[in-house]
Amino acid sequence: MNYDKLTEVMRKLAIEAGAKIMEIYESDDFDVELKSDDSPVTIADQAADALISAGLTAAFPDVALVTEEQSDSHDQDVDTFLIVDPLDGTKEFINRRGDFTVNIAYVENGVPTRGVVYAPARQRMFFTLADGSAVEEVGDFDLTTIGETRAIHVSDADNDALMIVASKSHRDQATDDYINKYAVKDSKSAGSSLKFCLVATGEADLYPRVGRTMEWDTAAGHAVLAGAGGQVVRFDDHSPLVYGKEGFANPFFIAFAPSVDLKPA
Repeated sequence: MNYDKLTEVMRKLAIEAGAKIMEIYESDDFDVELKSDDSPVTIADQAADALISAGLTAAFPDVALVTEEQSDSHDQDVDTFLIVDPLDGTKEFINRRGDFTVNIAYVENGVPTRGVVYAPARQRMFFTLADGSAVEEVGDFDLTTIGETRAIHVSDADNDALMIVASKSHRDQATDDYINKYAVKDSKSAGSSLKFCLVATGEADLYPRVGRTMEWDTAAGHAVLAGAGGQVVRFDDHSPLVYGKEGFANPFFIAFAPSVDLKPA
């Protein structure tokens, strides 16, 4: 894989998809449908998926592509592939709360090694460089030229005063029970893969997810967090979270700065 080209293409497609999403987001109304699993989907999901899929297929025709909106047709036996959630946080989008992202990632041998997370309504952009390190870009997000970036890195956590981030739409008692095992200074909620990015920038130390997710929900954020020195492990046994699983479904997991003293499930 040409990682320089990969970074350029993923970033450009995320910006283009973000512009399409925002065009619909800022319109007076849009239709919401339910998929077979009763999760919502909008024309923005579908338009962004079509745009990103076409761009990735043109740039990397020999690399397997997995996207949320086309998941039923994907080869289930892959461990190196591109994976896309064109609009992560559809509920945030529908309710016009802003915490939605475009997620594009590259998984190698079951590990997300490169990715981009773009939150167009928040004007925040996180991605991995060719060497795998993670940055946040600030500025106007020009399509052809990467603007000013700052390297990001996970926190040196204070285990007596941890900063926790949890799901905005899916927080439940099981999540709170686990969080209560820690000495918490502050707990915040965020939508979509932004939670991974808040750990990657040191704005949070720990993100536990005790709930259903799919690989396209997490791969890009996982790659950004890993590039910032963070880790993502299974909730049950703290082994690394791997990709290319049957049905692309994730177990519960924990994303964290390695300086956090993890508690058992």
